Amino acid sequence: MTESSHRSPILVTGPARSGKSEWAERLALQSNHTVTYVATAQVNPDDAEWQARIAQHQRRRPPDWQTIAAPVDLLTPLQAATASDCLLIDSLGTWLANLLEQDDSLWEQTLQDLLTALIATPSRVILVAEETGWGVVPAYPLGRLFRDRLGRLTRQIGRIAHPVYLVTGGHVLNLSQMGTPLP
Repeated sequence: MTESSHRSPILVTGPARSGKSEWAERLALQSNHTVTYVATAQVNPDDAEWQARIAQHQRRRPPDWQTIAAPVDLLTPLQAATASDCLLIDSLGTWLANLLEQDDSLWEQTLQDLLTALIATPSRVILVAEETGWGVVPAYPLGRLFRDRLGRLTRQIGRIAHPVYLVTGGHVLNLSQMGTPLP
C-alpha cells in the first residue's frame, strides 16, 4: 500500500440500519492502528430511543477505543491525529444535521475545510455517511436542504476516498472495485 493510498479516507455509505457502522468498525479493527471513535451525535437525555441507539453503538466498540464527542467540530480531531491513529467518524448525516442552520456560504467553507483536513491528516480515517435521496423529494425545504447537502458532501468525500463501500441489505459492496467514479 502506498503512502498516498494509506492516507486516503475510507467512505462507508448506505441506508439506515444497513450495517454501515458495523462494517466501519470492522475496518477500524483491521487497521492495526489506535482507534478513536469520533461521535457526531448530540446526547439527548430526554430521548430514550436515541439513548438506546447510542448505547448499542457503544456496546459494540472495544474497550480500548477512545471516544471523542464531536457534534460540530471535526477539524480538531483530524488535525490532532497522527499516522498511528485511525479515526472512525460516525456519522456525517448526524454531523450535517447539527450544522444545518449554516447559510450556504458558511456551509461551503465548512465543507471545504473538512475536505482539506481529510486530505492533510496523516491518520487513517473511516467515515460513515447515510444515503438519502433514493426516495421521494422531501415536501419541506429543510428536508430538501439536508438531502441535497448530504448528497453533495458524500459525493465530495467519495472523490477523495479509497475505497468507497456501499452497505445495503446487510451486504457490503466495494464501489471502488465495481464502479466508475464520475469526473
